[in-house]
Amino acid sequence: MPARPEVAVDAVDAAAYTVPTEVPEADGTLSWDSTTLVTASVRAGPVTGFGYTYANPACVPLIRDTLGGVVTGIDALDVPYGWTQMQHAIRNLGRPGLVSCAMSAVDTAWWDAAAQLLGLPLVSLLGRARAEVPVYGSGGFTAYDDRQLTGQLHQWMSLSVPRIKIKIGESWGTRVGRDLRRVALTRETVSSDVELYVDANGGYGAGQAIRVGQRLAEWDVRWYEEPVSSDDLVGLRQVRDAVPADVAAGEYGYDLVYFGRMVDAVDCLQIDVTRCGGFTEWRRAAAVAAAHNLEISGHCAPSLTVPAAAATPNFRHLEWFADHDRIERMLFDGVPDPAGGAAHPDLSIPGHGLHLRAADAQPYRVA
Repeated sequence: MPARPEVAVDAVDAAAYTVPTEVPEADGTLSWDSTTLVTASVRAGPVTGFGYTYANPACVPLIRDTLGGVVTGIDALDVPYGWTQMQHAIRNLGRPGLVSCAMSAVDTAWWDAAAQLLGLPLVSLLGRARAEVPVYGSGGFTAYDDRQLTGQLHQWMSLSVPRIKIKIGESWGTRVGRDLRRVALTRETVSSDVELYVDANGGYGAGQAIRVGQRLAEWDVRWYEEPVSSDDLVGLRQVRDAVPADVAAGEYGYDLVYFGRMVDAVDCLQIDVTRCGGFTEWRRAAAVAAAHNLEISGHCAPSLTVPAAAATPNFRHLEWFADHDRIERMLFDGVPDPAGGAAHPDLSIPGHGLHLRAADAQPYRVA
Protein backbone atom coordinates (compact mmCIF):
# COMPACT_ATOMS: atom_id res chain seq x y z
CA MET A 1 0.00 0.00 0.00
CA PRO A 2 1.40 3.45 -0.90
CA ALA A 3 2.49 5.52 2.09
CA ARG A 4 0.03 8.15 3.27
CA PRO A 5 1.32 11.61 2.28
CA GLU A 6 2.45 13.59 5.32
CA VAL A 7 1.64 17.08 4.11
CA ALA A 8 0.07 20.00 5.97
CA VAL A 9 -1.88 22.94 4.60
CA ASP A 10 0.75 25.61 3.94
CA ALA A 11 -1.33 28.59 2.90
CA VAL A 12 -4.83 29.74 1.98
CA ASP A 13 -5.55 32.63 -0.36
CA ALA A 14 -8.58 34.22 -2.01
CA ALA A 15 -9.62 36.67 -4.71
CA ALA A 16 -12.85 38.13 -6.07
CA TYR A 17 -13.91 38.81 -9.66
CA THR A 18 -17.01 40.71 -10.74
CA VAL A 19 -18.18 39.79 -14.23
CA PRO A 20 -20.85 41.89 -15.97
CA THR A 21 -23.80 40.06 -17.48
CA GLU A 22 -24.24 40.21 -21.25
CA VAL A 23 -27.68 41.78 -20.74
CA PRO A 24 -29.60 42.70 -17.58
CA GLU A 25 -30.93 39.63 -15.78
CA ALA A 26 -33.77 39.23 -13.28
CA ASP A 27 -35.93 36.66 -11.57
CA GLY A 28 -39.12 37.07 -9.58
CA THR A 29 -37.59 39.01 -6.70
CA LEU A 30 -34.16 40.33 -7.76
CA SER A 31 -32.41 41.93 -10.73
CA TRP A 32 -28.68 42.18 -11.42
CA ASP A 33 -26.17 43.25 -14.06
CA SER A 34 -23.06 41.49 -12.74
CA THR A 35 -22.07 38.39 -10.80
CA THR A 36 -19.19 38.10 -8.33
CA LEU A 37 -17.04 34.98 -8.15
CA VAL A 38 -14.89 34.49 -5.03
CA THR A 39 -12.10 31.96 -5.41
CA ALA A 40 -10.10 30.14 -2.75
CA SER A 41 -6.79 28.33 -3.06
CA VAL A 42 -5.42 25.83 -0.54
CA ARG A 43 -1.72 25.06 -0.92
CA ALA A 44 -0.41 21.84 0.56
CA GLY A 45 3.14 20.88 -0.31
CA PRO A 46 3.42 20.31 -4.06
CA VAL A 47 -0.28 20.91 -4.88
CA THR A 48 -2.77 23.76 -4.79
CA GLY A 49 -6.48 23.09 -4.57
CA PHE A 50 -9.04 25.39 -6.17
CA GLY A 51 -12.53 26.20 -4.91
CA TYR A 52 -15.03 29.02 -5.19
CA THR A 53 -18.35 30.54 -4.29
CA TYR A 54 -20.67 33.09 -5.85
CA ALA A 55 -20.90 35.76 -3.17
CA ASN A 56 -19.69 39.20 -2.07
CA PRO A 57 -16.01 40.26 -2.09
CA ALA A 58 -16.32 40.48 1.72
CA CYS A 59 -15.61 36.74 1.65
CA VAL A 60 -12.00 37.41 0.65
CA PRO A 61 -10.72 38.61 4.05
CA LEU A 62 -12.83 35.94 5.75
CA ILE A 63 -11.00 33.30 3.72
CA ARG A 64 -7.52 34.81 3.93
CA ASP A 65 -7.52 35.83 7.55
CA THR A 66 -10.16 34.10 9.64
CA LEU A 67 -10.38 30.70 7.93
CA GLY A 68 -6.87 30.58 6.53
CA GLY A 69 -5.41 31.17 9.96
CA VAL A 70 -7.42 28.28 11.35
CA VAL A 71 -6.60 25.62 8.77
CA THR A 72 -2.94 26.35 8.09
CA GLY A 73 -0.84 23.59 9.60
CA ILE A 74 -3.58 20.94 9.63
CA ASP A 75 -2.89 17.64 7.87
CA ALA A 76 -3.98 18.20 4.27
CA LEU A 77 -5.90 14.90 4.17
CA ASP A 78 -7.94 15.66 7.29
CA VAL A 79 -10.51 17.82 5.52
CA PRO A 80 -13.51 17.01 7.78
CA TYR A 81 -11.40 17.81 10.85
CA GLY A 82 -10.37 21.12 9.28
CA TRP A 83 -13.99 21.86 8.42
CA THR A 84 -14.92 21.38 12.07
CA GLN A 85 -12.17 23.75 13.15
CA MET A 86 -13.52 26.38 10.75
CA GLN A 87 -17.00 25.85 12.16
CA HIS A 88 -15.71 26.40 15.69
CA ALA A 89 -13.74 29.50 14.72
CA ILE A 90 -16.69 31.35 13.20
CA ARG A 91 -19.09 30.83 16.13
CA ASN A 92 -19.39 34.54 16.95
CA LEU A 93 -19.57 35.59 13.30
CA GLY A 94 -22.71 33.52 12.57
CA ARG A 95 -22.77 30.57 10.24
CA PRO A 96 -25.49 31.47 7.67
CA GLY A 97 -24.68 33.82 4.80
CA LEU A 98 -21.26 35.01 3.72
CA VAL A 99 -19.39 33.05 6.38
CA SER A 100 -20.82 29.80 5.04
CA CYS A 101 -19.98 30.86 1.48
CA ALA A 102 -16.38 31.50 2.54
CA MET A 103 -16.24 28.10 4.26
CA SER A 104 -17.61 26.50 1.10
CA ALA A 105 -14.86 28.00 -1.03
CA VAL A 106 -12.12 26.80 1.33
CA ASP A 107 -13.65 23.34 1.79
CA THR A 108 -14.03 22.69 -1.94
CA ALA A 109 -10.45 23.85 -2.58
CA TRP A 110 -9.20 21.65 0.26
CA TRP A 111 -10.89 18.51 -1.07
CA ASP A 112 -9.34 19.25 -4.47
CA ALA A 113 -5.89 19.50 -2.86
CA ALA A 114 -6.41 16.26 -0.91
CA ALA A 115 -7.41 14.39 -4.06
CA GLN A 116 -4.37 15.72 -5.90
CA LEU A 117 -2.06 14.60 -3.08
CA LEU A 118 -3.50 11.09 -3.32
CA GLY A 119 -3.37 11.08 -7.12
CA LEU A 120 -7.11 10.46 -7.33
CA PRO A 121 -9.94 12.10 -9.23
CA LEU A 122 -11.99 14.00 -6.66
CA VAL A 123 -15.10 11.95 -7.41
CA SER A 124 -13.14 8.78 -6.61
CA LEU A 125 -12.00 10.20 -3.28
CA LEU A 126 -15.59 11.17 -2.44
CA GLY A 127 -16.81 7.75 -3.60
CA ARG A 128 -18.42 7.63 -7.05
CA ALA A 129 -22.07 6.55 -7.03
CA ARG A 130 -22.99 7.16 -10.68
CA ALA A 131 -21.32 7.40 -14.08
CA GLU A 132 -23.03 10.63 -15.14
CA VAL A 133 -24.84 13.62 -13.69
CA PRO A 134 -28.24 14.52 -15.22
CA VAL A 135 -28.56 18.27 -15.78
CA TYR A 136 -31.25 20.79 -16.62
CA GLY A 137 -30.80 24.02 -18.54
CA SER A 138 -31.61 27.04 -16.38
CA GLY A 139 -32.13 30.67 -17.28
CA GLY A 140 -35.23 32.15 -18.86
CA PHE A 141 -34.83 35.35 -16.86
CA THR A 142 -37.88 37.57 -16.38
CA ALA A 143 -35.87 40.44 -17.89
CA TYR A 144 -35.75 38.59 -21.22
CA ASP A 145 -38.10 39.57 -24.01
CA ASP A 146 -39.67 36.83 -26.13
CA ARG A 147 -36.82 36.80 -28.62
CA GLN A 148 -34.18 36.45 -25.91
CA LEU A 149 -36.18 33.73 -24.17
CA THR A 150 -36.74 31.62 -27.25
CA GLY A 151 -33.14 32.13 -28.34
CA GLN A 152 -31.89 30.66 -25.08
CA LEU A 153 -34.39 27.81 -25.27
CA HIS A 154 -33.09 26.91 -28.71
CA GLN A 155 -29.53 26.89 -27.33
CA TRP A 156 -30.51 24.33 -24.69
CA MET A 157 -32.31 22.25 -27.32
CA SER A 158 -29.28 22.36 -29.60
CA LEU A 159 -27.36 20.67 -26.77
CA SER A 160 -30.13 18.04 -26.44
CA VAL A 161 -30.75 18.99 -22.81
CA PRO A 162 -34.08 17.30 -21.97
CA ARG A 163 -34.98 19.51 -18.99
CA ILE A 164 -35.36 23.31 -19.08
CA LYS A 165 -36.26 25.85 -16.39
CA ILE A 166 -37.41 29.46 -16.67
CA LYS A 167 -38.05 32.19 -14.11
CA ILE A 168 -41.57 33.28 -13.12
CA GLY A 169 -43.02 35.22 -10.18
CA GLU A 170 -42.06 38.47 -11.92
CA SER A 171 -42.06 41.64 -9.81
CA TRP A 172 -42.92 39.80 -6.61
CA GLY A 173 -45.83 37.99 -8.19
CA THR A 174 -47.56 41.05 -9.59
CA ARG A 175 -47.36 39.99 -13.26
CA VAL A 176 -48.95 36.56 -13.25
CA GLY A 177 -50.41 37.03 -16.72
CA ARG A 178 -46.94 37.52 -18.18
CA ASP A 179 -45.62 34.61 -16.11
CA LEU A 180 -48.17 32.24 -17.61
CA ARG A 181 -47.74 33.61 -21.12
CA ARG A 182 -43.99 32.97 -20.91
CA VAL A 183 -44.59 29.42 -19.67
CA ALA A 184 -46.93 28.86 -22.62
CA LEU A 185 -44.34 30.30 -25.02
CA THR A 186 -41.69 28.01 -23.56
CA ARG A 187 -43.86 24.94 -23.99
CA GLU A 188 -44.63 25.98 -27.59
CA THR A 189 -40.90 26.41 -28.29
CA VAL A 190 -39.43 23.26 -26.79
CA SER A 191 -40.28 19.75 -27.93
CA SER A 192 -43.03 17.89 -26.12
CA ASP A 193 -40.63 15.42 -24.52
CA VAL A 194 -38.64 18.17 -22.77
CA GLU A 195 -39.41 18.41 -19.06
CA LEU A 196 -40.49 21.97 -18.24
CA TYR A 197 -39.51 23.55 -14.90
CA VAL A 198 -40.24 26.95 -13.35
CA ASP A 199 -38.70 28.96 -10.52
CA ALA A 200 -40.66 31.72 -8.77
CA ASN A 201 -37.82 32.68 -6.39
CA GLY A 202 -40.29 33.15 -3.57
CA GLY A 203 -42.32 35.72 -5.47
CA TYR A 204 -45.82 34.45 -4.61
CA GLY A 205 -47.89 34.10 -1.48
CA ALA A 206 -49.18 30.62 -0.69
CA GLY A 207 -52.70 31.04 -2.08
CA GLN A 208 -51.44 32.73 -5.23
CA ALA A 209 -48.75 30.08 -5.68
CA ILE A 210 -51.39 27.35 -5.50
CA ARG A 211 -53.55 29.05 -8.12
CA VAL A 212 -50.55 29.53 -10.42
CA GLY A 213 -49.36 25.98 -9.79
CA GLN A 214 -52.72 24.55 -10.81
CA ARG A 215 -52.53 26.52 -14.07
CA LEU A 216 -48.99 25.28 -14.69
CA ALA A 217 -50.36 21.78 -15.13
CA GLU A 218 -51.80 22.95 -18.49
CA TRP A 219 -48.23 22.99 -19.84
CA ASP A 220 -47.10 19.85 -17.99
CA VAL A 221 -44.73 21.73 -15.66
CA ARG A 222 -42.93 19.12 -13.55
CA TRP A 223 -40.85 21.28 -11.16
CA TYR A 224 -42.10 24.28 -9.15
CA GLU A 225 -39.18 25.90 -7.38
CA GLU A 226 -39.61 28.28 -4.47
CA PRO A 227 -43.27 29.05 -5.20
CA VAL A 228 -43.18 30.92 -1.89
CA SER A 229 -40.27 32.10 0.24
CA SER A 230 -38.10 29.21 1.36
CA ASP A 231 -38.52 30.58 4.88
CA ASP A 232 -42.26 29.90 4.67
CA LEU A 233 -42.28 26.20 5.49
CA VAL A 234 -46.03 26.16 6.11
CA GLY A 235 -46.63 27.78 2.73
CA LEU A 236 -44.32 25.33 0.97
CA ARG A 237 -46.25 22.42 2.47
CA GLN A 238 -49.55 23.96 1.42
CA VAL A 239 -48.38 24.39 -2.16
CA ARG A 240 -46.78 20.94 -2.27
CA ASP A 241 -50.04 19.33 -1.18
CA ALA A 242 -52.14 21.24 -3.72
CA VAL A 243 -50.27 21.16 -7.04
CA PRO A 244 -49.17 18.29 -9.31
CA ALA A 245 -45.60 19.56 -9.92
CA ASP A 246 -42.80 18.69 -7.51
CA VAL A 247 -42.15 21.56 -5.11
CA ALA A 248 -38.46 22.26 -4.50
CA ALA A 249 -36.41 24.59 -2.30
CA GLY A 250 -33.20 24.60 -0.30
CA GLU A 251 -30.76 26.76 -2.26
CA TYR A 252 -30.42 29.12 0.72
CA GLY A 253 -29.36 26.34 3.05
CA TYR A 254 -26.24 27.45 4.92
CA ASP A 255 -26.21 24.83 7.66
CA LEU A 256 -27.46 21.36 8.47
CA VAL A 257 -30.25 22.59 10.73
CA TYR A 258 -31.82 24.41 7.78
CA PHE A 259 -31.89 21.23 5.69
CA GLY A 260 -33.32 19.30 8.60
CA ARG A 261 -36.26 21.71 8.71
CA MET A 262 -36.71 21.78 4.95
CA VAL A 263 -37.12 18.04 4.31
CA ASP A 264 -40.72 18.00 5.55
CA ALA A 265 -41.77 20.82 3.22
CA VAL A 266 -40.51 19.83 -0.25
CA ASP A 267 -40.58 17.00 -2.78
CA CYS A 268 -36.91 17.49 -3.68
CA LEU A 269 -34.24 19.22 -1.59
CA GLN A 270 -31.90 21.65 -3.32
CA ILE A 271 -28.32 22.07 -2.11
CA ASP A 272 -25.79 24.66 -3.27
CA VAL A 273 -22.25 23.39 -2.74
CA THR A 274 -20.91 26.97 -2.75
CA ARG A 275 -23.25 28.06 0.06
CA CYS A 276 -23.93 25.04 2.25
CA GLY A 277 -20.39 24.61 3.57
CA GLY A 278 -18.74 22.84 0.66
CA PHE A 279 -18.44 19.16 -0.20
CA THR A 280 -18.22 18.24 3.49
CA GLU A 281 -21.63 19.67 4.38
CA TRP A 282 -23.16 18.65 1.03
CA ARG A 283 -22.59 15.01 1.95
CA ARG A 284 -24.24 15.42 5.34
CA ALA A 285 -27.20 17.35 3.91
CA ALA A 286 -27.69 14.66 1.26
CA ALA A 287 -27.74 12.06 4.05
CA VAL A 288 -30.43 14.04 5.88
CA ALA A 289 -32.52 14.02 2.70
CA ALA A 290 -31.92 10.30 2.18
CA ALA A 291 -33.11 9.59 5.71
CA HIS A 292 -36.42 11.17 4.67
CA ASN A 293 -36.54 9.26 1.36
CA LEU A 294 -35.89 12.44 -0.62
CA GLU A 295 -33.68 13.08 -3.62
CA ILE A 296 -31.51 16.17 -3.82
CA SER A 297 -30.84 18.56 -6.68
CA GLY A 298 -27.71 20.63 -7.14
CA HIS A 299 -28.20 24.40 -7.28
CA CYS A 300 -25.96 26.44 -9.62
CA ALA A 301 -22.12 26.46 -9.75
CA PRO A 302 -22.38 23.54 -12.16
CA SER A 303 -18.70 22.83 -12.81
CA LEU A 304 -17.84 22.55 -9.13
CA THR A 305 -20.92 20.52 -8.28
CA VAL A 306 -20.40 17.67 -10.75
CA PRO A 307 -18.00 15.61 -8.57
CA ALA A 308 -20.25 15.89 -5.50
CA ALA A 309 -23.32 15.04 -7.54
CA ALA A 310 -21.66 11.96 -9.03
CA ALA A 311 -20.80 10.80 -5.51
CA THR A 312 -24.39 11.12 -4.20
CA PRO A 313 -26.73 8.09 -4.46
CA ASN A 314 -29.97 10.04 -3.86
CA PHE A 315 -29.25 12.63 -6.55
CA ARG A 316 -31.81 13.77 -9.13
CA HIS A 317 -30.26 16.48 -11.30
CA LEU A 318 -27.99 19.53 -11.44
CA GLU A 319 -28.98 23.06 -12.42
CA TRP A 320 -26.84 24.16 -15.36
CA PHE A 321 -27.37 27.86 -14.63
CA ALA A 322 -26.72 30.01 -17.68
CA ASP A 323 -25.10 32.88 -15.75
CA HIS A 324 -22.61 30.65 -13.94
CA ASP A 325 -21.98 28.44 -16.98
CA ARG A 326 -20.93 31.53 -18.96
CA ILE A 327 -18.55 32.72 -16.24
CA GLU A 328 -17.01 29.30 -15.70
CA ARG A 329 -16.40 28.86 -19.42
CA MET A 330 -14.92 32.36 -19.62
CA LEU A 331 -12.49 31.89 -16.73
CA PHE A 332 -11.86 28.17 -16.08
CA ASP A 333 -10.13 25.28 -17.76
CA GLY A 334 -11.66 21.84 -17.25
CA VAL A 335 -15.34 22.83 -17.40
CA PRO A 336 -17.65 19.81 -17.94
CA ASP A 337 -19.89 19.58 -21.01
CA PRO A 338 -23.68 19.30 -20.46
CA ALA A 339 -24.45 18.22 -24.04
CA GLY A 340 -26.92 15.37 -24.16
CA GLY A 341 -28.37 16.32 -20.81
CA ALA A 342 -25.64 14.86 -18.59
CA ALA A 343 -22.22 15.93 -17.35
CA HIS A 344 -19.37 13.59 -16.42
CA PRO A 345 -16.71 13.99 -13.73
CA ASP A 346 -13.17 13.96 -15.07
CA LEU A 347 -11.63 10.59 -14.19
CA SER A 348 -8.38 11.21 -16.03
CA ILE A 349 -6.64 13.62 -13.62
CA PRO A 350 -6.26 14.08 -9.85
CA GLY A 351 -8.63 16.52 -8.19
CA HIS A 352 -11.67 18.01 -9.88
CA GLY A 353 -9.75 19.28 -12.90
CA LEU A 354 -10.88 22.92 -12.72
CA HIS A 355 -8.27 25.66 -13.00
CA LEU A 356 -8.64 29.44 -13.09
CA ARG A 357 -7.13 31.10 -16.15
CA ALA A 358 -5.52 33.98 -14.27
CA ALA A 359 -4.88 36.16 -17.31
CA ASP A 360 -8.51 35.90 -18.43
CA ALA A 361 -9.80 36.60 -14.92
CA GLN A 362 -7.52 39.53 -14.09
CA PRO A 363 -9.57 42.26 -15.86
CA TYR A 364 -12.52 41.41 -13.59
CA ARG A 365 -10.62 41.28 -10.32
CA VAL A 366 -12.02 43.47 -7.53
CA ALA A 367 -10.30 42.03 -4.42
